[in-house]
Amino acid sequence: MNETVTLIDAALAERGLDYSRPDEHQFVVELPGERKLKTSCLLSVGNHGVRVEAFVCRNPDENFEGVYRYLLRRNRRLYGVHYTIDRAGDIYLVGRISTHAVTGDELDRVLGQVLEAADGDFNLLLELGFAGSIRREWAWRVSRGESLANLEAFEHLIDEGARPDGAPAADGAPDGAPDRVPGAVPGLD
Repeated sequence: MNETVTLIDAALAERGLDYSRPDEHQFVVELPGERKLKTSCLLSVGNHGVRVEAFVCRNPDENFEGVYRYLLRRNRRLYGVHYTIDRAGDIYLVGRISTHAVTGDELDRVLGQVLEAADGDFNLLLELGFAGSIRREWAWRVSRGESLANLEAFEHLIDEGARPDGAPAADGAPDGAPDRVPGAVPGLD
């Protein structure tokens, strides 16, 4: 087990990845993204291999069937990890690497897959599972003159009347915009 820990430590350092060591057999690797700005990936070294686990997004507010259908189909194309949910319904990528297969190159492949999936699928997962929250967040920001910069990827979900071009929203926004609930759209606060 100590050999594997030493190998992982060296491979992460060699690749210049930002990581920490919460205990002697665990590594938390911070993978920088574009859509999902950061994905934290936990590597836990055990007697027979390394467990890989990365949080992707919280339990969808809506369209569970569409979200889960997407995740199951996406699993067919993933390498070394797969999508799953925890007891709360939050979405994770998980996998295992057998001890004999742990090399710097294999870690690179698996961490690359984690980043590609978490970052690449993030906006689609938000769109599928949080479209209503995104619309409410958009209306709230427009009503208060707040920046829409990190919501621009979801502009196609917004009705013409809710756009920041000065035209009122169909429901009477900006005056009638719903109150915003902090954290209503994960990753957008």
